[in-house]
Amino acid sequence: MGAAQGITVRVVGPDGLPGCHAVRREVFVGEQRIPEAEEMDAYDVHAVHLLATGPAGPVGTVRFLHGAPARKKYGHAGVEDDVTAVLGRLAVSRAARGTGLGAELVLAVEAEARRLGLARVYLEAQTHALGFYERLGYAAHGPEFDEGSGIPHRAMTKAL
Repeated sequence: MGAAQGITVRVVGPDGLPGCHAVRREVFVGEQRIPEAEEMDAYDVHAVHLLATGPAGPVGTVRFLHGAPARKKYGHAGVEDDVTAVLGRLAVSRAARGTGLGAELVLAVEAEARRLGLARVYLEAQTHALGFYERLGYAAHGPEFDEGSGIPHRAMTKAL
């Protein structure tokens, strides 16, 4: 698959984490000023990571949690089952924005979640990105909240 010419999206193991972290550092730490200690959390080891790579290297990433790690981190938000993928850490480097790569990464999460037998995707979207997720079929619910970064968020879900 490829949203832009020469970009591929794939599930990666531990060897792909440096690429995922590079994109997240650029977007979340560099652009959004989220402390790196918050951004690179202990849940990375339990997550399914997807990495988008182009000719110049990593350009996008996303991860999702499911099962016990998702319940532990998001049980407070109602994720208390084993059939929910919790999408997070979606980041596209500035150079790859506007190519459709963000949507491709979300669709790749959905495809991998389906392959694993999961039935829905839950996410906590930055409010400026609600329209992006709504165009992909996600529905917002509950009040706006600050998940700790100082950036307002809303919960969203989509059945697979």
